[in-house]
Order: sequence, then structure tokens, then C-alpha cells
Amino acid sequence: MSELAFDWKHIAFTAKQAFTETYGFNGSQGMTHLEGVVIRPVDRPSRTLLIFMHPSSTLQLLPLPRAMAELGFHVLCAGSRYQRNDTALIMENVLLDLGAYIRAAKEDWGYERIVLCGWSGGGSLTMLYQSQAERPSITQTPAGDPVDVAGAGLIPADAVLSLAAHASRSVLLQEWLDPSMRNETDPDDRDPELDLYRPGYEARTEPYSPEFVARYRAAQVARMQRITNGVLERLEDLRRRGGKEMERAFVTYRTMADPRFLDPTLEPNGRKPGWSYLGHPETVNSGPAGLGRFSTLRSWLSQWSPAHSRANSLITARDISVPFLAIECGADDAVPQPHTAAVFAAVGSADREMKLVEGANHYFVNQPERLATAAGIVSEWLRTRGYD
Repeated sequence: MSELAFDWKHIAFTAKQAFTETYGFNGSQGMTHLEGVVIRPVDRPSRTLLIFMHPSSTLQLLPLPRAMAELGFHVLCAGSRYQRNDTALIMENVLLDLGAYIRAAKEDWGYERIVLCGWSGGGSLTMLYQSQAERPSITQTPAGDPVDVAGAGLIPADAVLSLAAHASRSVLLQEWLDPSMRNETDPDDRDPELDLYRPGYEARTEPYSPEFVARYRAAQVARMQRITNGVLERLEDLRRRGGKEMERAFVTYRTMADPRFLDPTLEPNGRKPGWSYLGHPETVNSGPAGLGRFSTLRSWLSQWSPAHSRANSLITARDISVPFLAIECGADDAVPQPHTAAVFAAVGSADREMKLVEGANHYFVNQPERLATAAGIVSEWLRTRGYD
């Protein structure tokens, strides 16, 4: 096993924002600051860089990036301007962040080939980035604010990997929304017929009926639309006033109530029943780490609303022409089972491959053998194509 070096990378560029989005130094002083970590073997140079990036997480603590470095690859774990806080996250801005990393890697750090590695929520980010790098078109955010992605000169990657990745943050949130909520300002006002967590639910042994699931899914879509309509109305009201108040933040209660977490017969895989990657789903449903829990109006449209967010791999995948690899974790306790195959089927690349790591959970927790299997699959795929 190679000795590894960890190199801190800092990128700064002029911020063009109408108002400050994030707390602290980043963005408020006229500059956007990005931080990442390159993990590389000290004794093996390379002209290929694997970039792992998530819209809001930092990935250097995840096992797969380090495992790839231990196999001889150079890996960048790239943080966006919104790292560890997606409250105000604008996906279009994150495309510019990723583009800045790729340009620095090629022009300043000496790398010739770039492989985008979309882990989990990074999957829809990397797919959107590559689609815009190949076919640039975005000139404004879903809220109508200017953002010149089309004119940013995004450099296309040489290959794209989708690793334990769902189709979209917006699609995932809609599938997890708790439709029992009757009042968006009162999480205790719930419809008992749609409440998965009503008293006695953990003693349930029978699968949910198809009729209940269909009604439940329709109610989730309806709640999503109600929230989005409210966002659009509040944003338009702020614009009509014409004052200095430009944005609002709000809380979305109860966002982890997917029947699949409680009923393993629904789109089955090897996941543990009654559990999720964030812990017990009832706890996560109202806890601080739930998807979309805290959001601004603009961020809701950009990353959480299925009708507005552009980061949907089922749509952007058709614009991908470079070699593509998808890996599904066979016991994924975060990404719903159908997502990986659906994204894979939508990819436009002629060189595409999909692999399944049987029994693997989302983070390979306590699964060193399955982690090694996944890393080996990625390594062989890359080296076969000369990306080493």
C-alpha cells in the first residue's frame, strides 16, 4: 500500500452576487473561496485526476476516495462554496465552483485528464456539469437571477462515474417527503391515515398495499407542489415590494418518510428494514439533518423543486458522450434501488457500463471487502481506458 500525501488546495475568484448568501468570509468580501484536498501516493506521479465533489458535503473522510488513492490514483475531494451548509445552495453556482477546480487542475496543477466521480448527491451535480460543459445553455438560475454558466468556458471531463448516486436531490426529497403534514408551520398537525409513524407502526408485519402506496405518492407530489407554490409567491412578493429585502429562509418539516424504509418489499434490495443512512427514519424525519430542512427561496427552486431544479440526471444524462461507469450498492440505505439503473439507461454515451456491488451499504460502513470490490471495479475500468 502506497504512502499517501494530502495536499490542501485553495481557489479564489471574484464573487458576483447581489447579496451575501453564506455566513463568514466566503462571498461577503467580494471573493468566492473554495477548499479541497488532493490525496495521492507520494511515489507515483499521474496525469489523471479523479474529482469527487458533492454540492454541500466534503468527501475526504469517505472511504472510496482514499481507497482509490491507495490503488495509485490522484484524487481531489473538492468542496463547494456551500460545503457543510446547503441552506442557500444554488446548483448553478456549484457548476462554476467545479469548473474552477477543473481549470486549476489542468492549467496550474499539471493534470491532463479529468474523471468526474459523482458520489451520492454528487451524481446529479457531475452529470449536470458535464452536460453543460458539452452543451452550454444556462444563463440564469431557476429564480431568474443571472448566472453565466453558458459563458464560463466549462472544461468537459474525460469520463464520468456515478457511484451510489441518486437521480436528483429534488426527486429524492419528493420521494421522502412526509405527506401527512397538513400545516407547513405546525409539524404536529398530521393526517393519521398518511402518517407512517403513527403509534404502533413498528409492529407492522404486512407490506403496504399498492393502493396505499399510490395514494401516498400522490400526496407527496401534492405537498411538494404546495411548498413550491408558496416559495414562488413569497419570492414574487419580495420583488414587487422593490426594497432591499431580497430573500427569505424557511423550515420544511418532516422530510424522511419514504415507505421503502419501513417496507423492504417495495423496490427491494439488501437494505436493513427500518433504517436509513442517517439513522432511524422516524428520528431523521424531524431531525436537523433531514434533506431540505433549512432553505432559502432561491435554493429551494435550484436544488429541491423537481419542477425547477436542473440537476436531474434522468434529463442531463442524455447529453453525456464521454465514457461512463455506474456502480449500484446492493444494500444501499440511502439511494432508492431503481435510481442507478434509470440513470444508466438514460446516458447518451456509447461507452457505458454498470456494475452492482452485492450487499454494499451507502457508505461501505464496516464493509472493507465490499469497499475493496468497488475500488477494484473503478480501478480496472479506468486503467482499461488509460485513465491512470
